[in-house]
Amino acid sequence: MFERMDYIVGRIDGDYAYLNRLFLEDGNQQDDTEEKCVARALLPEAINVGTHLVYEMMQYRIEEE
Repeated sequence: MFERMDYIVGRIDGDYAYLNRLFLEDGNQQDDTEEKCVARALLPEAINVGTHLVYEMMQYRIEEE
């Protein structure tokens, strides 16, 4: 799956970050209530709660706004 997916870091617990998927609904940004648990080793070091991440080509990167 190589399509772009946007996430917000919802919480960080030790070696894991819990991400919420972002999607557009009627032109408004919404987040999914289901969390995705990801090992922090797979994420950029500079993440914090609220960081906007992009998952593309099997890699996570911070979205520069």
